[in-house]
Amino acid sequence: MKYIIIGNGAAGTTAAINIRKIDHEGEITILSDEAYPFYSRIRLMEYISGDVDENGLIIYKDAWYEKNNIKLLLNTPVSEIDKNKKEVITHSGHILKYDRLLIAAGGLSFVPPIPGSDKKGVFTLRTLKDAIEIKRYAEQSKRVVIIGGGVLGLELGNSLRKTGHSVFVVEFFPRLLPRQMDTEGAEILKTQMGKMGFAIFLGAKTREITGDEKVKGVILDDGTIIDCDMVIISAGVKPNTELADKPGIKCNKGAPVNDRLETELKDIYAAGDIAEHRGICYGIWPAAEEQGKIAGINMAGGSAVYTGTLPSNILKIAGINLISAGDIDPDKKLEAIVQKDSKSLIYRKLVIQDNCIVGCILYGNIDVWGKIKKAMDEKKDISRIKTALEKWDMEAL
Repeated sequence: MKYIIIGNGAAGTTAAINIRKIDHEGEITILSDEAYPFYSRIRLMEYISGDVDENGLIIYKDAWYEKNNIKLLLNTPVSEIDKNKKEVITHSGHILKYDRLLIAAGGLSFVPPIPGSDKKGVFTLRTLKDAIEIKRYAEQSKRVVIIGGGVLGLELGNSLRKTGHSVFVVEFFPRLLPRQMDTEGAEILKTQMGKMGFAIFLGAKTREITGDEKVKGVILDDGTIIDCDMVIISAGVKPNTELADKPGIKCNKGAPVNDRLETELKDIYAAGDIAEHRGICYGIWPAAEEQGKIAGINMAGGSAVYTGTLPSNILKIAGINLISAGDIDPDKKLEAIVQKDSKSLIYRKLVIQDNCIVGCILYGNIDVWGKIKKAMDEKKDISRIKTALEKWDMEAL
């Protein structure tokens, strides 16, 4: 059996591991358009801040691929997929045959149509190559504007703050971390980041990036001018569906897959940022790993079902612990138990629906996450212990 996996990120690598567990003899080939073996994307900020070097980011080195009899072809972008001949054609014209194919090509940084976004000194961060270029350019820069106050933007901003840069965050929404925090929690985060030296502009839209060839500043819609010599756009990620389009998969947000992670085309699977399962593109590492595992098992002849991943983020935002999971109910439509201590910079929230915890925010103190996650996973009935939970007695869980 010949297996080809396009993409050597979390989904593709996890799929290869699970194929090999079942099929000890099959030929597994991973194709990557990058120059590096499997590395930790979530630690790229540590590389930019100088806390880890390139080698420290690598999760599986050459010896691991040899031990598991997995062929890894780096710097090998794919140009075509022939579903009829079951062939993958690389940019260099090399043809590889497959019996089962997994498309795990990840996502692409979304760049809004901002005038001046093509100037020298404007970056996005998605790959190690991007991180290397950002780190190199930052060495000759002092003032950095981050367009986007989401997870990646804030973590990246903190890395540059640690290397002595002045950091300005421009966020279109009226609060930071709009997907992970509600208004009250985001206000505590903003206060804490302000004390750390961040300049934050909320409800702000970037009108233009100024400068001749190089970046000189950013103009906001209200006319505010921020002088800077570097801009990083962190406006989200979109599924990289280009390869899925080639064999004729009808993509929506991503490449639609069933509960076995199969696309509409026979023997072609999709997992990770590119996969759209029950209308959802998760775009988070835990989902990529879980989908990669299910796809790998099924590609090797096993039988596994993917039912979705609890949307959760376990983060360190500017050095502060944050866990955001499930429905955080930012519009206050559901019942909630909230513990807020602005002085101690702690914000914790449980969202309750039908006597079950359906979402939570833990900011500043995450000690009780294990108990809460277990209750969420099991859909535990909390009606009898709600009084204890209102006192934040998590032993009741």
